[in-house]
Amino acid sequence: MLRISVTGPESTGKSTISEKLAQHYRTVWVPEYARSYISSLNRPYTLADIEAIAEGQLAQEARLEQHANNLLFADTDLLVLKIWSENAFGHCPPWIQEKLEQQPYNLYLLMGVDLPWEPDPQREHPHLRQYFYNLYKKELQQLQMPFVEISGLQEERFLMARKHVDKLIKNNRN
Repeated sequence: MLRISVTGPESTGKSTISEKLAQHYRTVWVPEYARSYISSLNRPYTLADIEAIAEGQLAQEARLEQHANNLLFADTDLLVLKIWSENAFGHCPPWIQEKLEQQPYNLYLLMGVDLPWEPDPQREHPHLRQYFYNLYKKELQQLQMPFVEISGLQEERFLMARKHVDKLIKNNRN
């Protein structure tokens, strides 16, 4: 099973490309659990909510992995939750950091901030996307995670992502 995380700041096309890639490769993608979780809250989220989201994301990924066709795309990962937690609450729960360091992804697609911002009630930082992008890149480098940067308009992103996924598939066949 090859596992690919689509990660990066808000409004960078993570969900769109995850779904398109899964359709192209005839497999499953794991939606962002935080979307449904946050939309059901009738109050501001807390650090405990971020932990619940992390648990839900991991459980959802494990559930959907059973239906994957040797390739799984995850529309978020624990890196997103680590950065979100640190930004909102000043720290990340140790167990999220520990699980992050053990994530079994073969490739991270780091989505660039060159798409126009799309407003959404759950998005919080329209003017800090480059700041967050730099944080994601720095974290991936420090964790020595295999990643590629994806940029351009939607179709260009899709083709660039496919090129890297095809390369991953080819390298894992050899």
